[in-house]
Amino acid sequence: MPHSHAPRPSQLHRRALLQATTAASLTPALLAGQAGAAGDAELRVALVGCGGRGKGAAVQALNTKNCRLVAVADAFQDRADDAINALKSAHPDSVSVTRESTFVGFDAYQKALDSDVDVVILATPPGFRPWHFEYAVNRGKHVFMEKPVAVDGPGVRRVLAAAQVAKEKNLKVGVGLQRHHSTKYNATIDAIHDGAIGRPVLTRVYWNSGGVWVNPRQEGWGEMLYQMRNWYYFNWLCGDHIVEQHIHNLDVGNWVMDAYPVKCAGMGGRQVRTGSQHGEIYDHFAVEYTYDDGAKMMSQCRHQRNTKNTVAEFAHGSEGTSALGAGRIETYGGDRWRFEGQDSAHYQMEHDVLFDAIRSDIPHNEAENGAYASLTAIMGRMACYSGKEVTWDQALNSKRILAPEVDELTWDTLPKSLPGEDGEYAIPTPGRYEII
Repeated sequence: MPHSHAPRPSQLHRRALLQATTAASLTPALLAGQAGAAGDAELRVALVGCGGRGKGAAVQALNTKNCRLVAVADAFQDRADDAINALKSAHPDSVSVTRESTFVGFDAYQKALDSDVDVVILATPPGFRPWHFEYAVNRGKHVFMEKPVAVDGPGVRRVLAAAQVAKEKNLKVGVGLQRHHSTKYNATIDAIHDGAIGRPVLTRVYWNSGGVWVNPRQEGWGEMLYQMRNWYYFNWLCGDHIVEQHIHNLDVGNWVMDAYPVKCAGMGGRQVRTGSQHGEIYDHFAVEYTYDDGAKMMSQCRHQRNTKNTVAEFAHGSEGTSALGAGRIETYGGDRWRFEGQDSAHYQMEHDVLFDAIRSDIPHNEAENGAYASLTAIMGRMACYSGKEVTWDQALNSKRILAPEVDELTWDTLPKSLPGEDGEYAIPTPGRYEII
């Protein structure tokens, strides 16, 4: 098989899904009463990456019992200071970050992880994730890392290797693909796996929206500083929005199929966001993924304003269909099923489950599926950039490293993608972009 080495998503997530469902049924008091490897001891937390998602994840971590934020790290001082102020406002009794435990610069993550912490939240731009995760595992830290976990094949391989070491060290790892901690998604996909729509033959997954922010270039900014302040528009940092954002929907499609795709082909480009301020990424993608049994996943993602927004996933089987986010199933015979009850707060639940696993010494490692979900998105980007069919093995074994290949990054390091004399960045062109 082209990807026989990859486990099935259900193998990776069955324990996590049961944990999510069980935890959702417990009151906070019951959760607080559980004990295990860490018992009731205070867990010391470091935040690496102080943007909006990092602050949100830190708040959710501190919402769990007996945790304390003791260190923050970011490339930028203003980001670190803003996060400290926001988190002290949200959790005034659980933040003990000092000037000495605030670290700034490209090596800030190392200084934070070299300090006395138990758990680290990795929420920098995703291009940094592979070596930050590797360093955290080598330092013996439990990890929550945001998705995606890599932006290229070499990064995926690095994460998979570190994930294995984490298992050997009994470290717990959570990944920010929070739909896996939604009781509604769990119940709906369990029903599909139990045959509610027959054999799944097609999923349709979408993240069509208006796009994100731009930080205008300031006088005195070097190229590295500019790209770091606009990380979403450069592939070595972001991976393009099919990777950074659409990964959520692609991950759900894989979950429904209980498999990872063996190949894909697609198309995309830039129609609306065409200026140099939008770096080198596309504003739309459409990808057809094929699984080993011939089933398909049709994928769309778009960043174009004043267009139809759709963020959703749908499954079609031999006997019926499902709107997954709505928790609905309908057979072709007219029978209907709908998730009843209140969905879990899955952004919070992913932290509740992780921290409970640490305290109770429950096996918990979402890194492999995080890596394979990231690879699913990466291979879609490769197919659209090149105009070629791309296989799973081609994407996984790719030698293309997007980040600058230097021992240490500095503000003087030049990224691989640089503006030309006209100030424009080279845009990947189908038929000319090479798969490496």
